[in-house]
Amino acid sequence: MSKKKVIIGLSGGVDSSVGVIELLKQGYDVEAMFMRNWDSATNNDMLGNPTINDDVCPQEVDFNDAKKVADKLGVKLHRIDFIEEYWQMVFKYFLDEYEHGRTPNPDILCNKEIKFKAFLKHALTLGADYIAMGHYARVVHGDKNYLLRGIDENKDQSYFLCQLTSEQLGKSLFPVGDLKKPEVREIAKEYDLATADKKDSTGVCFIGERNFKQFLQNYIPATPGDMMTKDGQVVGRHDGVMYYTIGQRKGLGIGGAGDAWFVIGKDIKKNILYVGQGSDQELLYANRVIVKDINIINDRFENGMKLSAKFRYRQPDTDITVKWLDDKTLEVTCLKPVKAITPGQACVFYDHEYCLGGGTIDEVYMDDIKREY
Repeated sequence: MSKKKVIIGLSGGVDSSVGVIELLKQGYDVEAMFMRNWDSATNNDMLGNPTINDDVCPQEVDFNDAKKVADKLGVKLHRIDFIEEYWQMVFKYFLDEYEHGRTPNPDILCNKEIKFKAFLKHALTLGADYIAMGHYARVVHGDKNYLLRGIDENKDQSYFLCQLTSEQLGKSLFPVGDLKKPEVREIAKEYDLATADKKDSTGVCFIGERNFKQFLQNYIPATPGDMMTKDGQVVGRHDGVMYYTIGQRKGLGIGGAGDAWFVIGKDIKKNILYVGQGSDQELLYANRVIVKDINIINDRFENGMKLSAKFRYRQPDTDITVKWLDDKTLEVTCLKPVKAITPGQACVFYDHEYCLGGGTIDEVYMDDIKREY
């Protein structure tokens, strides 16, 4: 019987590199594919704006690292451009959300539309039975396909996979999901991989470690305005409310004595950024959230069902109950107030180890009082 063929997304990082090793150990016929989702090779993007230099977003460095790993492990490496798909399906949404003063999570949409849709479609044309990614998550295949948290609690990435479908999961493997990060590093060193000591990538998926505000200013013109306390005192100036997120502390430029300043609200129409001193500002807390564009991986929730949720990556789970408002919208009630729930971010639902799906945070309330985020 012939081996099942798997094509893994090889990013040039250590996680996907070790993913290749784990798949080979499991007896799969393994090939790899390097995705290019953002054009950093030209001087301008599709809108004519200056794009990112390779010294900031080193895609060629990543590709060369991926090639070194593929060559060393004896697997074929494909290279594919998804620049147009990324622009249309991820980046335009990202810009639209920021223009409306919200804080989107492009990594979730990238997984849904690019890594587990465009990539999967292309891999199937190459004869793949499965695709694989270097995410710290797990999948259980069967009549229904279940997404589970990664074993490494500090690296678990199920949050970013909440918009996947059971069908997509049925074609997906996560070969490092049963490992912890130190184990991954050790395996990479054991096999003398070029990526063994490569640091983890950070920042927004398509711009990397770059000044985010400067990048966004290429696309959304800055409209400076007042930073104001909730009682109306002007304490500084902002560069544009879309550049700030709820609970943000750094980059406000407000000096003086006392506790640190935090973003506690926005008034988009009046172009006001509300700030307060101290991390426990009352306006930062909420206990009721309207979540739209719900994706449920398998079975639809029942009204009143008790679950847990994350309202941002790395945030501890919060105990909640749910109530359907329509087919794609849930009212989520938190059993205790939660800090800095931000419109545009994802609310992801869990039942212990199982990630059940998620949606986009639309409105935030403390009891019946809407938070103007």
